[in-house]
Amino acid sequence: MAGIAVIGAGTGALAAAARLAVAGHRVTVYERTETYGGALRRVERDGFAFDTGPALLHLPAVYRDLFVKTGKRQLEDVVELVQVDPSSRHVFADGTRVSLPNASRAGVVAALDEALGAGAGQHWGDFLVRAREAWDRTRRPLLEEPLWPNWQVLAGREPYPAVPHKRLLRTRRAATLAEIGAWELRDERLAALLASHALAYGLDPRTAPASAAVLPYLEHAFGTWYVRGGLRELARAVYERCLERRVEFVFGAEVTRIVTRDDRAVGVELAGAPGAAGGTVVEADQVVAGVHPARLGALTDRPLDAEGDVRADQQAAGRGRFTLLLALRGGREAGAAHRTVVHAPDADAEAAFLASPGGDGPPSPTVTVLRPDDPALRPDDAHEAVTVTAVVPADADWADEHTVRRWTELVLEAAGTAVPGLRERLLWHEAHTPRQTAQETGAPRGEVPAPALAAGGGRFLRPANSTRLPGLHRVGGWAHPGGGLPHTGMSGALVAGLILEGPDFRGSQ
Repeated sequence: MAGIAVIGAGTGALAAAARLAVAGHRVTVYERTETYGGALRRVERDGFAFDTGPALLHLPAVYRDLFVKTGKRQLEDVVELVQVDPSSRHVFADGTRVSLPNASRAGVVAALDEALGAGAGQHWGDFLVRAREAWDRTRRPLLEEPLWPNWQVLAGREPYPAVPHKRLLRTRRAATLAEIGAWELRDERLAALLASHALAYGLDPRTAPASAAVLPYLEHAFGTWYVRGGLRELARAVYERCLERRVEFVFGAEVTRIVTRDDRAVGVELAGAPGAAGGTVVEADQVVAGVHPARLGALTDRPLDAEGDVRADQQAAGRGRFTLLLALRGGREAGAAHRTVVHAPDADAEAAFLASPGGDGPPSPTVTVLRPDDPALRPDDAHEAVTVTAVVPADADWADEHTVRRWTELVLEAAGTAVPGLRERLLWHEAHTPRQTAQETGAPRGEVPAPALAAGGGRFLRPANSTRLPGLHRVGGWAHPGGGLPHTGMSGALVAGLILEGPDFRGSQ
Protein backbone atom coordinates (compact mmCIF):
# COMPACT_ATOMS: atom_id res chain seq x y z
CA MET A 1 0.00 0.00 0.00
CA ALA A 2 1.54 3.27 -1.16
CA GLY A 3 1.02 6.77 0.13
CA ILE A 4 -0.13 9.11 -2.62
CA ALA A 5 -0.29 12.90 -2.40
CA VAL A 6 -2.70 14.62 -4.78
CA ILE A 7 -2.28 18.35 -5.39
CA GLY A 8 -5.62 20.02 -6.11
CA ALA A 9 -9.22 18.86 -5.83
CA GLY A 10 -10.44 19.36 -9.40
CA THR A 11 -12.55 16.68 -11.07
CA GLY A 12 -9.58 14.95 -12.71
CA ALA A 13 -7.70 14.82 -9.42
CA LEU A 14 -10.78 13.49 -7.59
CA ALA A 15 -11.29 10.82 -10.24
CA ALA A 16 -7.69 9.67 -9.84
CA ALA A 17 -7.92 9.75 -6.04
CA ALA A 18 -11.04 7.56 -5.95
CA ARG A 19 -9.55 5.00 -8.33
CA LEU A 20 -6.26 4.82 -6.45
CA ALA A 21 -7.96 4.55 -3.07
CA VAL A 22 -10.20 1.67 -4.14
CA ALA A 23 -7.03 -0.14 -5.21
CA GLY A 24 -5.86 0.02 -1.60
CA HIS A 25 -3.58 3.05 -1.56
CA ARG A 26 -3.54 5.77 1.11
CA VAL A 27 -4.52 8.92 -0.74
CA THR A 28 -4.44 12.46 0.62
CA VAL A 29 -5.66 15.45 -1.39
CA TYR A 30 -4.15 18.87 -0.66
CA GLU A 31 -6.35 21.72 -1.89
CA ARG A 32 -5.27 25.35 -1.49
CA THR A 33 -8.87 26.66 -1.41
CA GLU A 34 -11.58 25.67 1.06
CA THR A 35 -13.60 23.40 -1.20
CA TYR A 36 -13.44 20.74 -3.92
CA GLY A 37 -14.48 20.71 -7.56
CA GLY A 38 -12.01 22.98 -9.35
CA ALA A 39 -14.07 24.98 -11.85
CA LEU A 40 -17.31 23.27 -10.78
CA ARG A 41 -18.33 26.00 -8.32
CA ARG A 42 -21.66 27.37 -7.20
CA VAL A 43 -22.92 30.80 -6.14
CA GLU A 44 -25.97 30.98 -3.87
CA ARG A 45 -27.81 34.19 -3.01
CA ASP A 46 -31.37 35.09 -1.99
CA GLY A 47 -32.66 31.60 -2.75
CA PHE A 48 -31.04 31.51 -6.22
CA ALA A 49 -28.23 29.11 -7.15
CA PHE A 50 -25.91 29.20 -10.17
CA ASP A 51 -23.13 27.05 -11.63
CA THR A 52 -20.14 29.27 -12.42
CA GLY A 53 -18.22 26.65 -14.40
CA PRO A 54 -19.37 23.94 -16.82
CA ALA A 55 -23.14 23.50 -16.68
CA LEU A 56 -23.81 20.62 -19.09
CA LEU A 57 -22.33 17.14 -19.33
CA HIS A 58 -21.39 15.25 -22.49
CA LEU A 59 -20.20 11.64 -22.59
CA PRO A 60 -21.53 10.74 -19.11
CA ALA A 61 -20.14 7.23 -19.60
CA VAL A 62 -16.80 8.52 -18.27
CA TYR A 63 -18.36 9.20 -14.87
CA ARG A 64 -20.55 6.11 -14.99
CA ASP A 65 -17.35 4.11 -15.40
CA LEU A 66 -15.76 5.93 -12.45
CA PHE A 67 -18.64 4.97 -10.17
CA VAL A 68 -18.77 1.39 -11.45
CA LYS A 69 -15.05 0.95 -10.74
CA THR A 70 -15.03 2.57 -7.30
CA GLY A 71 -18.12 1.38 -5.41
CA LYS A 72 -21.53 -0.26 -5.32
CA ARG A 73 -23.72 2.79 -5.92
CA GLN A 74 -23.84 3.85 -9.55
CA LEU A 75 -23.75 7.40 -10.90
CA GLU A 76 -27.53 7.58 -11.29
CA ASP A 77 -27.91 6.45 -7.67
CA VAL A 78 -26.22 9.61 -6.41
CA VAL A 79 -27.19 12.27 -8.97
CA GLU A 80 -30.17 12.71 -11.27
CA LEU A 81 -29.14 12.92 -14.92
CA VAL A 82 -31.61 14.58 -17.29
CA GLN A 83 -31.33 14.60 -21.08
CA VAL A 84 -31.65 18.15 -22.38
CA ASP A 85 -34.16 18.31 -25.24
CA PRO A 86 -33.86 20.29 -27.39
CA SER A 87 -30.12 19.98 -27.01
CA SER A 88 -29.76 23.62 -28.00
CA ARG A 89 -31.54 26.49 -29.63
CA HIS A 90 -29.58 28.79 -31.94
CA VAL A 91 -30.28 32.40 -32.83
CA PHE A 92 -28.20 33.43 -35.84
CA ALA A 93 -27.05 36.88 -36.88
CA ASP A 94 -29.82 37.20 -39.48
CA GLY A 95 -32.50 36.43 -36.87
CA THR A 96 -33.06 32.83 -37.97
CA ARG A 97 -33.81 30.47 -35.08
CA VAL A 98 -33.56 26.71 -34.92
CA SER A 99 -33.97 24.15 -32.12
CA LEU A 100 -31.86 21.02 -32.44
CA PRO A 101 -33.14 17.78 -30.86
CA ASN A 102 -30.89 15.78 -28.57
CA ALA A 103 -28.81 12.97 -30.13
CA SER A 104 -30.99 12.54 -33.21
CA ARG A 105 -29.30 12.91 -36.60
CA ALA A 106 -32.60 12.63 -38.49
CA GLY A 107 -34.24 15.15 -36.18
CA VAL A 108 -31.36 17.63 -36.54
CA VAL A 109 -31.38 17.28 -40.34
CA ALA A 110 -35.13 17.93 -40.46
CA ALA A 111 -34.91 20.92 -38.10
CA LEU A 112 -32.11 22.54 -40.11
CA ASP A 113 -33.92 21.98 -43.40
CA GLU A 114 -37.04 23.60 -42.03
CA ALA A 115 -35.25 26.60 -40.48
CA LEU A 116 -32.43 27.24 -42.94
CA GLY A 117 -33.80 25.86 -46.19
CA ALA A 118 -33.78 22.58 -48.07
CA GLY A 119 -30.33 21.00 -48.23
CA ALA A 120 -28.94 22.65 -45.10
CA GLY A 121 -29.74 19.62 -42.98
CA GLN A 122 -28.14 17.27 -45.45
CA HIS A 123 -24.93 19.32 -45.47
CA TRP A 124 -24.79 19.11 -41.67
CA GLY A 125 -25.72 15.41 -41.63
CA ASP A 126 -22.97 14.60 -44.13
CA PHE A 127 -20.52 16.60 -42.02
CA LEU A 128 -21.46 14.54 -38.94
CA VAL A 129 -20.67 11.34 -40.84
CA ARG A 130 -17.18 12.66 -41.62
CA ALA A 131 -16.79 13.90 -38.05
CA ARG A 132 -17.59 10.39 -36.84
CA GLU A 133 -14.64 9.08 -38.86
CA ALA A 134 -12.38 11.58 -37.14
CA TRP A 135 -13.79 10.53 -33.76
CA ASP A 136 -13.26 6.83 -34.49
CA ARG A 137 -9.67 7.47 -35.53
CA THR A 138 -8.74 9.58 -32.52
CA ARG A 139 -10.90 8.38 -29.64
CA ARG A 140 -8.43 5.88 -28.20
CA PRO A 141 -5.16 7.83 -28.60
CA LEU A 142 -6.69 11.13 -27.51
CA LEU A 143 -9.06 10.02 -24.77
CA GLU A 144 -8.50 6.45 -23.63
CA GLU A 145 -4.73 5.92 -23.83
CA PRO A 146 -1.70 7.69 -22.33
CA LEU A 147 -0.14 10.11 -24.79
CA TRP A 148 1.95 8.20 -27.31
CA PRO A 149 5.73 8.67 -27.01
CA ASN A 150 5.67 9.23 -30.79
CA TRP A 151 2.95 11.86 -30.43
CA GLN A 152 4.21 13.51 -33.63
CA VAL A 153 2.09 10.97 -35.52
CA LEU A 154 -1.00 12.53 -33.94
CA ALA A 155 0.33 16.04 -34.50
CA GLY A 156 0.88 15.70 -38.22
CA ARG A 157 -1.89 13.41 -39.41
CA GLU A 158 -5.26 15.09 -39.96
CA PRO A 159 -7.95 12.52 -39.09
CA TYR A 160 -10.88 14.48 -40.51
CA PRO A 161 -11.69 13.23 -44.06
CA ALA A 162 -12.18 16.63 -45.65
CA VAL A 163 -14.05 16.88 -48.95
CA PRO A 164 -11.89 17.95 -51.92
CA HIS A 165 -12.57 21.59 -52.78
CA LYS A 166 -11.57 23.37 -55.97
CA ARG A 167 -10.25 26.83 -55.25
CA LEU A 168 -8.16 29.06 -57.48
CA LEU A 169 -7.62 26.24 -59.96
CA ARG A 170 -6.31 24.04 -57.16
CA THR A 171 -7.93 21.17 -55.29
CA ARG A 172 -7.66 21.74 -51.56
CA ARG A 173 -8.99 20.13 -48.41
CA ALA A 174 -10.15 21.92 -45.30
CA ALA A 175 -7.40 22.10 -42.69
CA THR A 176 -9.26 24.23 -40.13
CA LEU A 177 -12.74 24.33 -38.69
CA ALA A 178 -13.43 27.64 -40.44
CA GLU A 179 -12.53 26.10 -43.80
CA ILE A 180 -14.92 23.21 -43.16
CA GLY A 181 -17.65 25.77 -42.55
CA ALA A 182 -16.88 27.75 -45.68
CA TRP A 183 -16.11 24.93 -48.12
CA GLU A 184 -18.27 22.04 -46.94
CA LEU A 185 -21.27 23.47 -45.08
CA ARG A 186 -21.81 26.34 -47.54
CA ASP A 187 -24.04 28.37 -45.28
CA GLU A 188 -22.91 31.12 -42.91
CA ARG A 189 -25.37 29.93 -40.28
CA LEU A 190 -24.12 26.34 -40.42
CA ALA A 191 -20.58 27.69 -40.25
CA ALA A 192 -21.54 29.66 -37.13
CA LEU A 193 -23.13 26.54 -35.62
CA LEU A 194 -19.90 24.63 -36.20
CA ALA A 195 -17.69 27.44 -34.93
CA SER A 196 -19.67 27.77 -31.70
CA HIS A 197 -18.52 24.32 -30.57
CA ALA A 198 -14.88 25.41 -30.81
CA LEU A 199 -15.53 28.85 -29.37
CA ALA A 200 -17.10 27.28 -26.27
CA TYR A 201 -13.63 25.97 -25.40
CA GLY A 202 -11.85 29.21 -26.28
CA LEU A 203 -10.61 27.89 -29.63
CA ASP A 204 -10.37 30.12 -32.69
CA PRO A 205 -12.22 28.41 -35.58
CA ARG A 206 -9.77 30.01 -38.01
CA THR A 207 -6.82 28.17 -36.45
CA ALA A 208 -8.45 25.14 -34.78
CA PRO A 209 -7.61 22.04 -36.84
CA ALA A 210 -10.27 20.27 -38.84
CA SER A 211 -10.05 17.48 -36.25
CA ALA A 212 -12.04 19.79 -33.93
CA ALA A 213 -15.02 18.35 -35.81
CA VAL A 214 -15.05 15.74 -33.04
CA LEU A 215 -16.44 18.38 -30.61
CA PRO A 216 -19.90 18.72 -32.21
CA TYR A 217 -19.88 15.01 -32.97
CA LEU A 218 -19.27 14.12 -29.31
CA GLU A 219 -22.30 16.17 -28.31
CA HIS A 220 -24.43 14.77 -31.12
CA ALA A 221 -23.52 11.12 -30.53
CA PHE A 222 -23.62 10.97 -26.75
CA GLY A 223 -26.20 13.61 -26.02
CA THR A 224 -26.42 16.65 -23.80
CA TRP A 225 -27.10 15.98 -20.13
CA TYR A 226 -27.94 18.13 -17.14
CA VAL A 227 -27.40 17.16 -13.51
CA ARG A 228 -30.44 18.09 -11.43
CA GLY A 229 -29.37 20.77 -8.96
CA GLY A 230 -26.51 21.86 -11.24
CA LEU A 231 -23.17 20.32 -12.13
CA ARG A 232 -21.82 21.22 -8.71
CA GLU A 233 -23.83 18.14 -7.67
CA LEU A 234 -21.56 16.00 -9.84
CA ALA A 235 -18.52 17.38 -8.04
CA ARG A 236 -20.22 16.65 -4.71
CA ALA A 237 -20.96 13.07 -5.75
CA VAL A 238 -17.36 12.41 -6.81
CA TYR A 239 -16.05 14.03 -3.62
CA GLU A 240 -18.34 11.87 -1.48
CA ARG A 241 -17.23 8.76 -3.39
CA CYS A 242 -13.65 9.70 -2.45
CA LEU A 243 -14.68 9.98 1.20
CA GLU A 244 -16.35 6.56 1.01
CA ARG A 245 -13.04 5.17 -0.24
CA ARG A 246 -11.29 6.86 2.71
CA VAL A 247 -9.48 9.52 0.73
CA GLU A 248 -8.29 12.20 3.15
CA PHE A 249 -8.77 15.87 2.26
CA VAL A 250 -6.77 18.79 3.61
CA PHE A 251 -8.32 22.08 2.56
CA GLY A 252 -6.59 25.44 2.83
CA ALA A 253 -3.30 23.62 2.26
CA GLU A 254 -1.05 25.20 -0.35
CA VAL A 255 1.72 23.01 -1.72
CA THR A 256 4.86 25.13 -2.13
CA ARG A 257 7.31 22.47 -3.29
CA ILE A 258 7.46 18.93 -4.59
CA VAL A 259 10.08 17.20 -2.48
CA THR A 260 12.63 15.08 -4.37
CA ARG A 261 15.25 12.60 -3.32
CA ASP A 262 17.56 10.60 -5.58
CA ASP A 263 15.87 12.12 -8.65
CA ARG A 264 12.40 11.00 -7.59
CA ALA A 265 9.32 12.75 -6.18
CA VAL A 266 8.98 11.65 -2.57
CA GLY A 267 6.49 14.10 -1.10
CA VAL A 268 5.22 17.65 -0.90
CA GLU A 269 5.94 20.66 1.25
CA LEU A 270 3.01 22.68 2.56
CA ALA A 271 3.09 26.41 3.23
CA GLY A 272 3.97 27.26 6.79
CA ALA A 273 2.36 29.81 9.07
CA PRO A 274 2.93 33.48 8.15
CA GLY A 275 6.40 34.51 9.19
CA ALA A 276 7.59 30.93 9.70
CA ALA A 277 10.89 29.84 8.20
CA GLY A 278 9.48 26.83 6.37
CA GLY A 279 6.50 24.61 5.85
CA THR A 280 5.58 21.03 6.67
CA VAL A 281 6.99 18.22 4.56
CA VAL A 282 4.67 15.27 3.90
CA GLU A 283 6.26 12.15 2.46
CA ALA A 284 4.57 10.19 -0.32
CA ASP A 285 5.44 7.34 -2.66
CA GLN A 286 3.72 9.07 -5.60
CA VAL A 287 2.61 12.65 -6.28
CA VAL A 288 -0.30 13.49 -8.59
CA ALA A 289 -0.52 17.15 -9.61
CA GLY A 290 -3.81 18.58 -10.84
CA VAL A 291 -2.49 22.10 -11.39
CA HIS A 292 -1.62 24.46 -14.23
CA PRO A 293 1.77 23.77 -15.89
CA ALA A 294 3.14 27.13 -14.78
CA ARG A 295 2.42 26.32 -11.16
CA LEU A 296 3.72 22.77 -11.48
CA GLY A 297 6.97 24.11 -12.93
CA ALA A 298 7.32 26.44 -9.96
CA LEU A 299 6.96 23.50 -7.57
CA THR A 300 9.93 21.63 -9.03
CA ASP A 301 13.52 22.61 -9.66
CA ARG A 302 14.05 20.66 -12.85
CA PRO A 303 12.53 20.27 -16.34
CA LEU A 304 9.64 17.82 -16.37
CA ASP A 305 9.71 17.04 -20.08
CA ALA A 306 12.42 15.78 -22.40
CA GLU A 307 13.39 17.63 -25.56
CA GLY A 308 10.78 16.84 -28.19
CA ASP A 309 7.97 16.21 -25.71
CA VAL A 310 4.69 18.08 -25.93
CA ARG A 311 5.42 21.39 -24.22
CA ALA A 312 3.21 22.61 -21.43
CA ASP A 313 2.92 26.06 -23.03
CA GLN A 314 2.35 25.24 -26.66
CA GLN A 315 -1.44 25.63 -26.60
CA ALA A 316 -1.60 29.18 -25.26
CA ALA A 317 -5.12 30.28 -26.12
CA GLY A 318 -5.23 33.01 -23.49
CA ARG A 319 -9.02 32.90 -23.25
CA GLY A 320 -11.39 32.64 -20.33
CA ARG A 321 -15.09 32.87 -19.61
CA PHE A 322 -17.17 35.83 -18.54
CA THR A 323 -20.36 34.66 -16.86
CA LEU A 324 -23.35 36.69 -15.74
CA LEU A 325 -25.57 35.27 -13.03
CA LEU A 326 -29.07 36.69 -13.47
CA ALA A 327 -31.81 36.61 -10.84
CA LEU A 328 -35.12 37.24 -12.59
CA ARG A 329 -38.65 37.89 -11.38
CA GLY A 330 -41.29 35.94 -13.24
CA GLY A 331 -41.34 32.25 -14.09
CA ARG A 332 -39.80 30.53 -17.09
CA GLU A 333 -42.18 30.72 -20.05
CA ALA A 334 -43.55 27.60 -21.73
CA GLY A 335 -41.31 26.31 -24.49
CA ALA A 336 -38.15 27.97 -23.18
CA ALA A 337 -34.99 26.10 -24.15
CA HIS A 338 -32.52 24.96 -21.53
CA ARG A 339 -29.63 26.23 -23.69
CA THR A 340 -29.73 28.96 -26.31
CA VAL A 341 -26.69 30.09 -28.29
CA VAL A 342 -27.01 33.66 -29.55
CA HIS A 343 -24.45 34.03 -32.32
CA ALA A 344 -22.39 37.19 -32.75
CA PRO A 345 -23.60 39.62 -35.43
CA ASP A 346 -20.06 39.68 -36.86
CA ALA A 347 -18.28 36.36 -36.30
CA ASP A 348 -15.10 37.55 -38.07
CA ALA A 349 -14.85 40.62 -35.84
CA GLU A 350 -15.36 38.50 -32.75
CA ALA A 351 -12.66 36.01 -33.78
CA ALA A 352 -10.23 38.81 -34.65
CA PHE A 353 -10.81 40.53 -31.30
CA LEU A 354 -10.28 37.33 -29.32
CA ALA A 355 -7.06 36.71 -31.24
CA SER A 356 -5.78 40.26 -30.71
CA PRO A 357 -7.75 42.31 -28.16
CA GLY A 358 -7.66 46.06 -28.52
CA GLY A 359 -8.89 48.73 -30.86
CA ASP A 360 -12.27 50.27 -30.16
CA GLY A 361 -13.22 47.61 -27.66
CA PRO A 362 -14.98 44.25 -27.86
CA PRO A 363 -17.66 43.58 -30.49
CA SER A 364 -20.96 41.94 -29.60
CA PRO A 365 -20.03 38.40 -28.50
CA THR A 366 -21.52 34.97 -29.01
CA VAL A 367 -23.26 34.07 -25.76
CA THR A 368 -24.66 30.87 -24.30
CA VAL A 369 -27.84 31.35 -22.27
CA LEU A 370 -28.68 28.59 -19.80
CA ARG A 371 -32.21 28.44 -18.38
CA PRO A 372 -32.59 25.09 -16.57
CA ASP A 373 -36.09 24.23 -15.42
CA ASP A 374 -34.85 23.26 -11.97
CA PRO A 375 -36.69 24.21 -8.75
CA ALA A 376 -33.43 23.69 -6.82
CA LEU A 377 -31.97 26.81 -8.44
CA ARG A 378 -34.72 29.33 -7.70
CA PRO A 379 -36.60 30.53 -4.62
CA ASP A 380 -39.99 29.59 -6.13
CA ASP A 381 -41.79 29.26 -9.45
CA ALA A 382 -42.30 33.02 -9.63
CA HIS A 383 -38.57 33.50 -10.24
CA GLU A 384 -35.88 32.19 -12.59
CA ALA A 385 -32.11 31.72 -12.37
CA VAL A 386 -30.33 32.32 -15.69
CA THR A 387 -26.63 31.99 -16.50
CA VAL A 388 -25.10 33.71 -19.55
CA THR A 389 -21.54 33.01 -20.68
CA ALA A 390 -19.21 34.53 -23.28
CA VAL A 391 -15.64 33.65 -24.22
CA VAL A 392 -13.33 36.59 -23.50
CA PRO A 393 -9.61 37.46 -23.53
CA ALA A 394 -8.18 36.20 -20.26
CA ASP A 395 -5.53 38.91 -20.14
CA ALA A 396 -7.96 41.84 -20.04
CA ASP A 397 -7.91 43.95 -16.90
CA TRP A 398 -10.67 42.14 -15.02
CA ALA A 399 -9.95 44.15 -11.87
CA ASP A 400 -11.10 47.25 -13.74
CA GLU A 401 -14.77 48.10 -13.11
CA HIS A 402 -15.14 49.70 -16.55
CA THR A 403 -14.06 46.45 -18.25
CA VAL A 404 -16.55 44.43 -16.23
CA ARG A 405 -19.37 46.94 -16.91
CA ARG A 406 -18.61 46.97 -20.63
CA TRP A 407 -18.82 43.19 -20.90
CA THR A 408 -21.88 43.09 -18.66
CA GLU A 409 -23.75 45.38 -21.05
CA LEU A 410 -22.67 43.43 -24.13
CA VAL A 411 -23.66 40.10 -22.63
CA LEU A 412 -26.99 41.40 -21.30
CA GLU A 413 -27.84 42.89 -24.69
CA ALA A 414 -27.17 39.60 -26.47
CA ALA A 415 -29.00 37.53 -23.84
CA GLY A 416 -32.11 39.66 -24.28
CA THR A 417 -32.58 37.95 -27.63
CA ALA A 418 -33.14 34.64 -25.84
CA VAL A 419 -34.94 35.76 -22.67
CA PRO A 420 -38.19 37.72 -23.20
CA GLY A 421 -38.35 40.93 -21.16
CA LEU A 422 -34.94 40.34 -19.64
CA ARG A 423 -34.19 43.92 -18.57
CA GLU A 424 -37.61 44.43 -16.98
CA ARG A 425 -37.41 41.11 -15.10
CA LEU A 426 -33.90 41.61 -13.74
CA LEU A 427 -33.74 41.70 -9.93
CA TRP A 428 -29.97 41.64 -9.69
CA HIS A 429 -26.96 40.30 -11.52
CA GLU A 430 -23.46 39.22 -10.56
CA ALA A 431 -20.46 38.92 -12.87
CA HIS A 432 -18.03 36.02 -12.65
CA THR A 433 -14.84 36.94 -14.55
CA PRO A 434 -11.59 35.17 -15.42
CA ARG A 435 -10.17 36.82 -12.33
CA GLN A 436 -12.49 34.73 -10.14
CA THR A 437 -11.69 31.65 -12.22
CA ALA A 438 -7.99 32.21 -11.54
CA GLN A 439 -8.67 32.44 -7.81
CA GLU A 440 -10.73 29.24 -7.83
CA THR A 441 -8.61 27.06 -10.13
CA GLY A 442 -5.13 28.54 -9.89
CA ALA A 443 -4.94 28.87 -13.67
CA PRO A 444 -3.03 32.05 -14.55
CA ARG A 445 -5.39 34.76 -15.81
CA GLY A 446 -8.30 32.34 -15.44
CA GLU A 447 -7.65 30.55 -18.71
CA VAL A 448 -9.83 27.58 -19.56
CA PRO A 449 -8.18 24.47 -21.11
CA ALA A 450 -9.52 22.98 -24.33
CA PRO A 451 -9.69 19.26 -25.15
CA ALA A 452 -6.68 17.73 -26.86
CA LEU A 453 -7.00 17.63 -30.65
CA ALA A 454 -5.04 15.84 -33.36
CA ALA A 455 -3.15 17.56 -36.19
CA GLY A 456 -2.24 21.25 -36.00
CA GLY A 457 1.43 20.43 -35.56
CA GLY A 458 0.82 19.27 -32.00
CA ARG A 459 -0.22 22.73 -30.78
CA PHE A 460 -3.52 21.30 -29.55
CA LEU A 461 -2.11 18.40 -27.55
CA ARG A 462 -1.48 18.45 -23.81
CA PRO A 463 1.59 17.23 -21.91
CA ALA A 464 1.69 13.55 -21.01
CA ASN A 465 0.36 12.33 -17.67
CA SER A 466 3.81 10.95 -16.83
CA THR A 467 6.78 13.27 -16.34
CA ARG A 468 10.56 12.91 -16.48
CA LEU A 469 10.56 13.00 -12.68
CA PRO A 470 9.72 9.48 -11.49
CA GLY A 471 6.89 9.46 -9.00
CA LEU A 472 5.24 12.62 -10.38
CA HIS A 473 2.16 12.55 -12.62
CA ARG A 474 -0.07 15.21 -14.17
CA VAL A 475 -3.86 15.07 -14.08
CA GLY A 476 -6.75 17.35 -15.06
CA GLY A 477 -7.54 19.72 -17.90
CA TRP A 478 -3.97 21.00 -18.30
CA ALA A 479 -2.65 17.47 -18.91
CA HIS A 480 -3.48 14.83 -21.52
CA PRO A 481 -6.24 14.51 -22.76
CA GLY A 482 -7.10 18.15 -22.04
CA GLY A 483 -10.06 20.16 -20.81
CA GLY A 484 -13.77 19.41 -20.65
CA LEU A 485 -15.47 17.18 -18.09
CA PRO A 486 -15.19 13.93 -20.10
CA HIS A 487 -11.51 14.56 -20.72
CA THR A 488 -10.61 15.48 -17.16
CA GLY A 489 -12.48 12.44 -15.88
CA MET A 490 -10.53 10.24 -18.26
CA SER A 491 -7.25 11.85 -17.20
CA GLY A 492 -7.94 10.52 -13.71
CA ALA A 493 -8.40 7.02 -15.12
CA LEU A 494 -5.16 7.28 -17.10
CA VAL A 495 -3.10 8.47 -14.14
CA ALA A 496 -4.52 5.73 -11.92
CA GLY A 497 -3.68 3.15 -14.58
CA LEU A 498 -0.12 4.39 -14.94
CA ILE A 499 0.45 4.26 -11.17
CA LEU A 500 -1.23 0.91 -10.64
CA GLU A 501 0.07 -0.91 -13.71
CA GLY A 502 3.26 0.97 -14.53
CA PRO A 503 4.54 2.80 -17.62
CA ASP A 504 3.42 0.00 -19.95
CA PHE A 505 -0.25 0.77 -19.18
CA ARG A 506 -2.09 1.37 -22.47
CA GLY A 507 -5.59 2.20 -21.30
CA SER A 508 -8.66 0.17 -20.47
CA GLN A 509 -9.70 -2.38 -23.05
